[in-house]
Amino acid sequence: MEFEKKEITKKSKDFSRWYTDVILKAELADYTPVKGSMVIRPYGYALWEGVQQRLGQAIKDSGVPNAYFPLFIPHSLLEKEKKHVKGFSPELAVVTHGGGKKLAEPLVVRPTSETIMYPLFAKWIQSWRDLPFKVNQWCNIVRWELRTYLFLRTLEFLWQEGHTAHATAKEAEEESLGRMKMYQDFVEGVLAIPTIVGRKSAAEKFAGAENTYTVEALMPDGKALQCGTSHNLGQNFAKAFEIQFQDKDGQRRYVYQTSWGLSTRIIGALIMVHGDDNGLVLPPRIAPIQVVVVPIDPEDKEQMEYARDVAAESNSALRRADQGSAATIYIDDRSQYTPGYKYNEWELKGVPVRIEVGPAEVRENAVTVVRRDTGEKCQMSNVKCQKEIEKILNDVQENLYQKARKFLKENIREVEDYAEFKKVMTGPRGFIKAFWCGSSECEAKIKEETRATIRAIPLESESASGRCIYCGRSSSSQVFFAQAY
Repeated sequence: MEFEKKEITKKSKDFSRWYTDVILKAELADYTPVKGSMVIRPYGYALWEGVQQRLGQAIKDSGVPNAYFPLFIPHSLLEKEKKHVKGFSPELAVVTHGGGKKLAEPLVVRPTSETIMYPLFAKWIQSWRDLPFKVNQWCNIVRWELRTYLFLRTLEFLWQEGHTAHATAKEAEEESLGRMKMYQDFVEGVLAIPTIVGRKSAAEKFAGAENTYTVEALMPDGKALQCGTSHNLGQNFAKAFEIQFQDKDGQRRYVYQTSWGLSTRIIGALIMVHGDDNGLVLPPRIAPIQVVVVPIDPEDKEQMEYARDVAAESNSALRRADQGSAATIYIDDRSQYTPGYKYNEWELKGVPVRIEVGPAEVRENAVTVVRRDTGEKCQMSNVKCQKEIEKILNDVQENLYQKARKFLKENIREVEDYAEFKKVMTGPRGFIKAFWCGSSECEAKIKEETRATIRAIPLESESASGRCIYCGRSSSSQVFFAQAY
């Protein structure tokens, strides 16, 4: 019996519909009875687990342990930092009743954790010997978004947030920049997504921060997506929450702080950047399944035995190449589905490499190998496959990165005329590199008229001068503009 193929909208025909189709039909997530929220299904959560494992290890290796802080925050704590409240109050979910009674003080459901963490930092940090203080948590966040989009913007989402406290401003700045680089390395090296990094403008930075550093990627529809941010908080929160330490001279001083985070919206970026008309295309370093082995007839004992041998030998080869870690190889032995249905499903789910095993392969001690990124299909000996499997996966990883990098480079445009700027933003979009005078008024007008915002201000200014793209005043600062999710 042939099962119905899981059809999805063509990516080039309707990008938004394609994105939703892929998420639903590849079983990454689904809608729930709570409008604006989503359930992350096992395959989608496996992607997030990959993020936790890869990025989490980098965080731990840098000396930052994990902890967990409460979901509920007393409203009075948010009011201690007026900038913070102003930045988040429109998105707050507030609990006024509990246990059948009205609460003496409303509780805010965590929109971010500064205000629940920092009273405890003030308790735990007393001396210069307690610094630097560093902690990270993986948790859920609630922000009452009016317009929601699976993975990209939902009422509740998952993220990682790191928080540190330091004795000097220099240490805090180095920490902030280092975390930006950590996110860039992860997004490019593991997810194969090229990025632009830089500093946010005053209008775009995190509420309460002195500086926000960002990692930005470009989606196929020409919109930017923020993939990770790092905030130098200076002493703003330290003064609000009385986080002080006694220095070596016995003086009481306020700490300097940072916070940094990456959320499940990165899964949305992964889908959009690499996916094609057939569904997901996953880089091997993040794929829940790197290789799927599909026996043509699972009820044929000889085929199944051969398929198991192929999987075991491939696993051993990858384990040796990856210095001991287990590879993710799956044997699809479901007999209720046809081979065609299974090929379609694994293409939809973006598995990097498919190995097909049928009577001919068993007879010739061979395998048929199919690459998801290019669709290339070839038959080779089983022995050669074991020697080549690591190279094939590395080639897939590199090919996806280079393809996305080419798209990014082709969609960064240097523009000097505002009429051209507006034309680009109504057409191909992408990043526009243009001069900006530093005026918040010009920035606001550009956003109002084109929906483009300053996504990143390069950390190192090029020795060039020009005129502000909006007002025409002299400027020595080029920035990256884009419309964004």
